[in-house]
Amino acid sequence: MPAKNDDHCASTATGLGALWVKSAAEDTETTEFQGDRETDLAILGGGFTGCSAALEAAGQGADVVLLEAETIGHGGSGRNVGLVNAGLWLPPDAVCDRLGPTQGERLNRALAEGPELVFDLIERHGIACEPQRAGTLHLAHSKRGLADLEERRGQLSARGAPVAMLTGAQTSQRTGTDAFFGALHDSRAGTVQPLAYARGLARAAQAAGAELHEASPAVSAEYRSGHWIIRTARGKLRAARLLVATNAYHRPVAQAPMPSVPIVNFFQIATEPLGDNMTGDILPGGEGCWDTGMIMTALRRDAAGRVILGGMGDDVGIQAGWAKRKLKRLFPRLADTPIDHAWAGRIAMTSDHLPRILRMGPRGLSIFGYSGRGIAPGTVFGKAAAQALLSEREDMLPLVPVTEHREPLHAVKSAVYEFGARMVHLAAARSRRGG
Repeated sequence: MPAKNDDHCASTATGLGALWVKSAAEDTETTEFQGDRETDLAILGGGFTGCSAALEAAGQGADVVLLEAETIGHGGSGRNVGLVNAGLWLPPDAVCDRLGPTQGERLNRALAEGPELVFDLIERHGIACEPQRAGTLHLAHSKRGLADLEERRGQLSARGAPVAMLTGAQTSQRTGTDAFFGALHDSRAGTVQPLAYARGLARAAQAAGAELHEASPAVSAEYRSGHWIIRTARGKLRAARLLVATNAYHRPVAQAPMPSVPIVNFFQIATEPLGDNMTGDILPGGEGCWDTGMIMTALRRDAAGRVILGGMGDDVGIQAGWAKRKLKRLFPRLADTPIDHAWAGRIAMTSDHLPRILRMGPRGLSIFGYSGRGIAPGTVFGKAAAQALLSEREDMLPLVPVTEHREPLHAVKSAVYEFGARMVHLAAARSRRGG
């Protein structure tokens, strides 16, 4: 078995590794893929999407082989905030505007049920991932943000979603800070330890009969003579069907080029575990949060009582300093609290903030572009992709697949996202020093 890289999310500038690696109660045991093998379904990528697909396909009795280039959850699945949200960044009316009413509502309905699927799988398979289904709080960082949340609430309520607006005073009581103008509470949602959830899906897939291989990057994938031929450094896999679920961490695969998508970096810090004397009024209900700012900030606690704060950006020196100052502004008593962990991850952010299912060829699909909403959508899309590929019924997918996807100036857009995050955080630092 290849050695685990327990510092795979480490920040080289601080030497502090990712919290989720340290605190994950779930683990997987695999071997590198070697030799020749035939299978019903080959999956590239061991994150939420790939592991959900492997679990569903194996549960249907299919022979499944999953190839992961690094370790299970190495990419965005093991680096994110851990918010299990319903829906996308876009409000549901905007989804319909961009996809049309039929496709839009099809996607809205599928993702509205995402948290239910996630927490059902956690319970069914006994996944030890610190599940909290206390809902999430979408925080209004300004009066304009509050108006946007009111509009979003109306759209969600019209579709039967159990959401409610909180006043500024109620939000202060629920968060422990008076920094926000109000919040939208969604009781369908919750939080998990994301790396443990990914590993738990992998364990459940193995128990169902799926074969998982870490340290096994695909170097080529070609459809020939009715099968996908996938090669790794030490093996060859003949698969009747192929699912590529590598998203923002895709590596080049010969004969199977993937579209380039703008990348957004997201940075997080975590305090040391804190007792109730210090943090008893900080998110006492256990909700996870994110705000309405263009350069978004996320906030949550974990089972050990750590306060976790994140924001867009990758430069450790700038972002860690900003995050510490932000934490102090939100909760002044945490000003001198040691930061135990700092880490960053990548998000595949399509220009319209909608995910894509790409037809790669006969019985081949690729899924990407969750735009920061990976846990519930990844679980939903992975399960649906397995069902669609095994049954050869595309109507089982949440989205109609496309035959191509182009993102003009994707590298420029990625640079703009990162530059914007740096400038906002640097400006905040200068403002703070000036005040």
